[in-house]
Amino acid sequence: MAAASTAPAVRKTPSPRRKKIVRTIQILVSLGIVVGIFVGILPKFANYSEVWATIRDLTWLEITTLLAVTILNILTYWPQMVAAMPGLTFWQAGVNNQSSTTIANTLPLGGALATGVSYTMYRSWGFTNSAIVLEALVTGIWNTFIKLAMPVIALVALVVTGAATAALLVPTIIGVGVLSVAVIMFGMILRSKRLARRVGSWLGTMVSWFRKLFRKPPVDWSDAAVKFRHQTIELVGQRWLALTLSTVVSHTCLYLVLLLSLRHVGVSEQEITWAQVLGVFAFIRLISALPITPGGVGLVEFGYIGALYVAGRNRTNVPLDVFKTQIAAAVLLFRALTFGAQIPLGVLTYGIWRMKKSWRKPVPHEPHEPDAARAPGLEPVPTPYT
Repeated sequence: MAAASTAPAVRKTPSPRRKKIVRTIQILVSLGIVVGIFVGILPKFANYSEVWATIRDLTWLEITTLLAVTILNILTYWPQMVAAMPGLTFWQAGVNNQSSTTIANTLPLGGALATGVSYTMYRSWGFTNSAIVLEALVTGIWNTFIKLAMPVIALVALVVTGAATAALLVPTIIGVGVLSVAVIMFGMILRSKRLARRVGSWLGTMVSWFRKLFRKPPVDWSDAAVKFRHQTIELVGQRWLALTLSTVVSHTCLYLVLLLSLRHVGVSEQEITWAQVLGVFAFIRLISALPITPGGVGLVEFGYIGALYVAGRNRTNVPLDVFKTQIAAAVLLFRALTFGAQIPLGVLTYGIWRMKKSWRKPVPHEPHEPDAARAPGLEPVPTPYT
């Protein structure tokens, strides 16, 4: 009787041709969504020529204040990176952030490429894989915490101002639930090695289930969770205040650009209150994390315009067609400042990285340094401007 074969099963991996077909389909779907929204949907909501006329009527003072808040918004993202990576300078953070953001926001499925560019820059400045992964994880966690907390803050603001609506209850409940789970899991990881290993194993199992749907191999994050716990305790213990303040300020400044855009095109506090704008902002920030199109192009604009129109259509003192034009003008102006302006700036910062040889340093030796290509957590994350 022949002995049973004990050879391990070989996992089938997608062929290059299959990967190319899947990627092409994803790009076409993404492009179709963008074209459908900007060509098929938004022109029916507001005429582009009237939108442009509304933006063109802005005074120099209004334009100057918008540009000032936009510049402040850009600058506020960099301190968070500095806080999460000891040794990183303010200007290095700017070069890294702007370059990777431009790639993620302009290329279909550009998140992976943006992560690679960010990693290459960090390595050229002498940072180890562990420091890079920790920075990506900590900033990602802090940004996620703020995004999940914002619907709660917005609901409180709406209740205080007397403008609360049932429409915000759903994202608020979702935000509270997910935030609570995230905070509990984060606390469990930091509490003990045993719990960290269990949580890491559980997360790895959950992620592996989703990866299996795309024919990708499973992952085991138990050891990574233990290492992350040790590094995070040290980093967060020293820099939690700087991390929290910088994260809150960056999200607040982004909201201020939207609020100021609305006010400058003529949408008054009586039509849409600051608390309602915050509620819309919190809701769209929550759903914009889905990487369907580069930087959420099309979907984010559609979401903001639709939600703001619903928030103020029954309170406006101007004809609805004028109100629609103002809403569309404000949102497109907001996106031009916080999304479009990043593209040329990212090209400039990438050139700075290429030319700034004085920043280059050899990478110090790190025992048992993990392979960056497989480092848990070093995955594409939503960029600040989406």
